[in-house]
Amino acid sequence: MTSEFIQYLESIRYRAKLGGPRENEVLSELETHIEDRLQELTDSGISEEEAIRTCLGQMGSPKLVARQIYEAYSQGSWKQVLLASMPHLLFGGLFALNWWQHIGWLSALLLLVLATTVYGWWHGKPTWVFSWLGYCLLPVLAVGLILLYLPRGWSFLAIPIYVPLALWWLFRVIIQTTRKDWLFSSLMLLPMPIFIGWFLAISPGAKLTETSLQRAYYFAPWIGLSFVTLAATIAAFIRVRQRWLRVGLLATSGLLTLTLVVYYAFGRLNTLTFLGLILVMWGVFLLPPLLERQLRNSRKVLPKPEAIPTSGCE
Repeated sequence: MTSEFIQYLESIRYRAKLGGPRENEVLSELETHIEDRLQELTDSGISEEEAIRTCLGQMGSPKLVARQIYEAYSQGSWKQVLLASMPHLLFGGLFALNWWQHIGWLSALLLLVLATTVYGWWHGKPTWVFSWLGYCLLPVLAVGLILLYLPRGWSFLAIPIYVPLALWWLFRVIIQTTRKDWLFSSLMLLPMPIFIGWFLAISPGAKLTETSLQRAYYFAPWIGLSFVTLAATIAAFIRVRQRWLRVGLLATSGLLTLTLVVYYAFGRLNTLTFLGLILVMWGVFLLPPLLERQLRNSRKVLPKPEAIPTSGCE
């Protein structure tokens, strides 16, 4: 396999973003097809260099081939739809039934989220795991809020230590997720602006009081509805094949769900806060692709031949 074909296949691998055994299977079939076609061209009497150029021209650009592969293999099963939407449905039910008030139910749900995320992360990082991973960020956010309630001296000491560590951990998780596909990072971060929006609607001063708990009880059905909306979005995300539709689904759902938060907050979120949440939401969609581009630029090195499965032909 020549360096031109190695780079060609590596470009397709990077753009198609299939991952796992399926990726190796598809690229192996594509490599076999290329080698067969190259053999046909050289047998016809043309030079190897001309045969390579002709073969690459007939195959089409890596971007086009990768898009075709992505659309052919990216659609998830209904089982994956159920698994991916489940955390949103569970949190929606937690608030719709007002079980969020019971620490036992909340703790059990968070433990379930953590266990499911760890299982999925260590078993190939399937698409559905990133919905669960987003909810693993909640304890990190909750601890940051709890630090605000420490005595002033302790708060000034703990927050400057905790916030950089939390941001470093979050950045590492985003990098690992973006290496697979930046869309999965956006999928993971999608609930965060919604949580922040509801928290500010319940506690405008970022302080939990008895009034805040009364507001949370009042808003609970609408909080549940916002999570059900996210679940419907994820279900559609898993089933559609076109990448641009997936991007549009996440962006539209995020904006509509955030608008739902503001609408049912009855003026408790001012215009400036709403604009800030919009910026956070767009950051969810802009940071991962920018990070992926940076990672891609840092990897622009000739790939090793063993990175591509070969069939023994040179």
